Amino acid sequence: MITGDATYIKKINRSLIISKIIEHGMVSRADLSKITGLNKATISVQVSDLLAEELIIETRQEHKNLGRRPIMLSINKHAGFVLGIDLDNHTITFTLSDISGFPIQTNIIELHTSDYDEILKLLIREINYYKNESAQTRYGLVGVVIGIHGIVNKDEMINFVPKHQWQNKPLKEDLEAAAGTPVYIENNANLCSFAEIVYKHHQSNNLLSVNLYSGIGLGIMVNGELLKGYHGYAGEIGHIIVVPDGKPCNCGNFGCWEQYASEYSFFTQLAQKKETLWVSYEDIRGWLIHQEPVTLVQIHEFIKFLSIGLNNLINLYNPEILIINSELLCLYPNAIDQIKARLASTVSHYRELLLSELGKEACIMGACALAIKNFLDISELKLTIGTDPLQ
Repeated sequence: MITGDATYIKKINRSLIISKIIEHGMVSRADLSKITGLNKATISVQVSDLLAEELIIETRQEHKNLGRRPIMLSINKHAGFVLGIDLDNHTITFTLSDISGFPIQTNIIELHTSDYDEILKLLIREINYYKNESAQTRYGLVGVVIGIHGIVNKDEMINFVPKHQWQNKPLKEDLEAAAGTPVYIENNANLCSFAEIVYKHHQSNNLLSVNLYSGIGLGIMVNGELLKGYHGYAGEIGHIIVVPDGKPCNCGNFGCWEQYASEYSFFTQLAQKKETLWVSYEDIRGWLIHQEPVTLVQIHEFIKFLSIGLNNLINLYNPEILIINSELLCLYPNAIDQIKARLASTVSHYRELLLSELGKEACIMGACALAIKNFLDISELKLTIGTDPLQ
């Protein structure tokens, strides 16, 4: 049984009310009382506070029946804005979202450097731009979340980014000092798994999201919360060994999973076989459509090694839902069936194995969602993709 003083209980009730208003888009006070189980007096006091803070608004619902039109409550999407940033290897993506989760603006900047100080200046410039763009709202730019394709500890210090060769970089501290805005740093795979829960799989409490792009990352949701491990480094699944004494990895080991089952490894190996510098997704799409033998052999090999690692994950975590985020596999219609056929162990159990519908957008969507959750100080967030609740 949860106990606590009146302030603590009020905070819990506030969190619940805001969560349900966002989830339902528009809801009356009476329905909110039924949904939350809180009495009408509690609803009335909390709603009055939220209206005074301009976090929610009232609208009259149109209906054809006689009598008063019900007053509906919804989140005040223009109370403030959040900024999600995906700091990838060759690009930085910025998405400004309102606090209902509706994206307002997206911009992608090409990266031609790995120098920390140069990228820091770029980030400060862009954050200040979006801060100025949001200045006319009640709360302005309320939070920035940056997805890092590397290792981030529990204190949000960047421990290591392989592609940029960053070590122990205080990006959060540097940005907050320069921009004066709350900044949160998170591993990109964690943001992807968070996005899957927030936008797609609302009812799932135990979900794994495996990203297969430049490396292999794992986001772990257990009982609705991110599992990060003792230091915050949980999920570096790309560095489990699948081939003893195999291909060298930049982590220092040999035979790591991401050397065999990441999209980067697939593209690199296929380009070598095709005797070209690089191949594109469009190239692969065409070769798969025409059943080109070299590409088919390569993708079957890719699926074999992918399945080895997935089998290990399933046995470790017994997930309810296992999401694979891969643009490559979306080009191959038989991918999921072939993976499932290789997961034939009688001791390996999961409920669903799916390809992500969010794709490469998952990281930035998770970043925006986490910024909203942090600002509103709520324990649960459920959003709908690409819909404005007041349109």
